[in-house]
Amino acid sequence: QVQLVESGGGLVQAGGSLRLSCAGSGRSFRRYAMGWFRQAPGKEREFVAAISWTVGNTYYADSVKGRFTISRDNAKNTVYLQMNSLKPEDTAVYYCARSRFTTARPMAVLSSEWEYEDWGQGTQVTVSS
Repeated sequence: QVQLVESGGGLVQAGGSLRLSCAGSGRSFRRYAMGWFRQAPGKEREFVAAISWTVGNTYYADSVKGRFTISRDNAKNTVYLQMNSLKPEDTAVYYCARSRFTTARPMAVLSSEWEYEDWGQGTQVTVSS
């Protein structure tokens, strides 16, 4: 069973930056796409960003495009989410997730929660105005 542990969340002022990390244990997720999702209070969980197992293929929600960057270090079994120009509306619990597939998937489908099998416990990001 894969365990995913997020870290790097915290309190930051609007316009600031944070870098989230998601470390995987157990089986390597080298061959799996990885995603970041978030859930704000009173709202449904929503897609943020995804990265394929082949380096260089990324996909973002429109709300974070140009501000957030997803990356991965397969040697460290770690996925990152660099968040810049943060806004109060970015406040949420952020979750990383591992795809259930080892085959290449169209990037657009990686915005669906159904694509993912394993989830971390989440890390809180709070952006003050």
